[in-house]
Amino acid sequence: MRRLLAALVVVGATAAALSGCALPDTASGRTTIALLLPDKKTARYETFDRPVFEERIAESGDAQVLYTNADQDAARQQQQAESALAAGAAVLVLDPVDGRAAASILAAATAEGVPVVSYDRMIVGGGKPAYYVSFDNERVGELQADALVAGLEGEGRTDGGILMVHGSPTDSNAAQFREGARRVIADAGLRILAEYDTPDWSPDKAQAWVAGQIAQYGDEIVAVYAANDGTASGAIAALRAADVSPVPLVTGQDAELTALQRIVSGDQYMTVYKALRTQATIAADVALQLASGERPAGDTTVDGIPATLLTPVAVTLDDIAETVVADGFWTVQDICTPAYAEACAAAGLE
Repeated sequence: MRRLLAALVVVGATAAALSGCALPDTASGRTTIALLLPDKKTARYETFDRPVFEERIAESGDAQVLYTNADQDAARQQQQAESALAAGAAVLVLDPVDGRAAASILAAATAEGVPVVSYDRMIVGGGKPAYYVSFDNERVGELQADALVAGLEGEGRTDGGILMVHGSPTDSNAAQFREGARRVIADAGLRILAEYDTPDWSPDKAQAWVAGQIAQYGDEIVAVYAANDGTASGAIAALRAADVSPVPLVTGQDAELTALQRIVSGDQYMTVYKALRTQATIAADVALQLASGERPAGDTTVDGIPATLLTPVAVTLDDIAETVVADGFWTVQDICTPAYAEACAAAGLE
């Protein structure tokens, strides 16, 4: 009753904060689980995370999803979370725009007795979430750097320098990617020319920064460590615009379709495949358990929080068929559109 009264009081604010999203159907009697994702610039969220999560919840028949996307605005995500709580959400599944700012969301939900699943990124402070679902994020950085080192050694280009295009400074995962990558690059004795934390994971900002570094370092650049496929796209756009030759090796992450096509065409060297369908499915299952009063134990713990940490996989041209295609993440038809047919044939993807 308390939540229903609160929902009536703030209905105007709720409608504004959840613009473009359906409010829960309280007449149906189904449990509402809120899914709060951080941005739309990263293709994975609308392509995989949201639809897979919603489908899994729908399969239960007893629950429905209240979905919002903060579009890289931490204040907006705060409003969306408050609105979801006021609307009676039984569980929040939260991928924070800013891990530290999200502490207030966790604290508010905890005060309401609503469990929070920290999804993909860890919430820093404000108590402890009920569960954490992510990947081994330092391992992601290690895989990216391992591939970069192997590629440079194979091409005999270890004398040059590397640009490091990291992720958003508000993303707790970005720091772990950076730590893993730096360790491998240091152990290999390779030279880092410059580093950049990309605000909002913005491809445009990554492109502008890399363009400036090209003007400064020119032919010294033999590789670009890009923390995800979006920043990789920006880096590659800058390299192509400047006609840098030979083409530096560029890393990525998330196995976006456009990234795989860039790998096939030779513009991008590698990406990291993360089983996003599995991650979203586990998060949905955990949310349903929490909504029913259960407390999932987890496969491991992170800072005392029950957790599932999935294993990332490096993908280069030689690995596409046996990773993302074999797993049904993308099909050969998805990747090998007419523009990439010749490159796919040369790579044995037919």
